Amino acid sequence: MGAPYIKGPVVLVFKTSNRSNAKTKMKVYKNKNVDHVNEKKLPGVPEKAVFLELAVGDHFVEKYKQKYNL
Repeated sequence: MGAPYIKGPVVLVFKTSNRSNAKTKMKVYKNKNVDHVNEKKLPGVPEKAVFLELAVGDHFVEKYKQKYNL
């Protein structure tokens, strides 16, 4: 229980709140599975965060950095 299903990292892109001027941030989890990241109670992610993208794999890190200018 809690072991990753896939060995690749889970990439989460979120906004800090639902406001239009909220900052967009990205977190990469290497030891969590997608189901645990999809929950709202994560360290470093605020309770009011709005999830924009959630994906599994190394190539999504670079893709989302370019897409969201992070």
